[in-house]
Amino acid sequence: MGGIIVRRIDAHQHYWRLQRGDYDWLTPQQPLLYRDYMPEQLLPALNKHQIAGTIVVQAAQTVEETKFLLELSEHDETIVGVVGWLDLQSAQYKKHFEHFRGYSKFVGIRLMLQEMEDASRVLADDYVHALKELAALDFPVDLLLRHHQLPVLIELLERVPNLRGVIDHLAKPPIAAGELHPWKEQMRELAQHRKLYCKLSGMVTEASEQWKLEDFVPYVEYIIDCFGAERIMYGSDWPVCLLAAQYEQVLEVLDYALPKHLSEHDKAQLYGGNAARFYRLAQ
Repeated sequence: MGGIIVRRIDAHQHYWRLQRGDYDWLTPQQPLLYRDYMPEQLLPALNKHQIAGTIVVQAAQTVEETKFLLELSEHDETIVGVVGWLDLQSAQYKKHFEHFRGYSKFVGIRLMLQEMEDASRVLADDYVHALKELAALDFPVDLLLRHHQLPVLIELLERVPNLRGVIDHLAKPPIAAGELHPWKEQMRELAQHRKLYCKLSGMVTEASEQWKLEDFVPYVEYIIDCFGAERIMYGSDWPVCLLAAQYEQVLEVLDYALPKHLSEHDKAQLYGGNAARFYRLAQ
């Protein structure tokens, strides 16, 4: 690595404050998650595992929550980037986008295919036009979807082939069922887009309640085979991961599943360097 120290980055986690009132998916029926999660609660884990910073990702489909996260980032040095949300079907999206770009830590937006009743909505002209504009700017876009929605993403990237994108959570493959097809073939096709990355995140919540370390190996090995060591990122998905594992267990899962041939340089890129490059983080 030529003596260059690559800082460790958690490329995917969340903060929220319930009283803000726009987290529709959080309910009292989820007592573990139905509480505030803020930087001081994650800090001990970051310190323990020598993680220098995190990418905080939106958890509500509102511009107000994105503003909340950006303002939070201004007062917390562990937040190195914020992935926010924009209504790409709104005439106001460019106005909000330019406003957010005034914050130094605004590094991306997230497209929520998972939350669409019909994911093919994203193939509508207004979405495609907006994403082409973001692609022209080479601006990062997180892509949240489940494995059965992958055909829609394949079609979307045929229309916007230069999108600087990252698939969150391996597209949530059916780990609990141990199924690999057609997820494998679809991810292989998507990996041909050289500007597309994949986050090795969100796996424990897709596994069975009695998950074992071995359960994740075929998924991690395959993604690395498809995308290469230079287009993958570690993400904890904290605090959602707490539904199935503690922070250190998430790290243990990934460490165990990594192919033995990965070099220390490759691991340094997985655990920070690739995220810094993809999101163009300030050094």
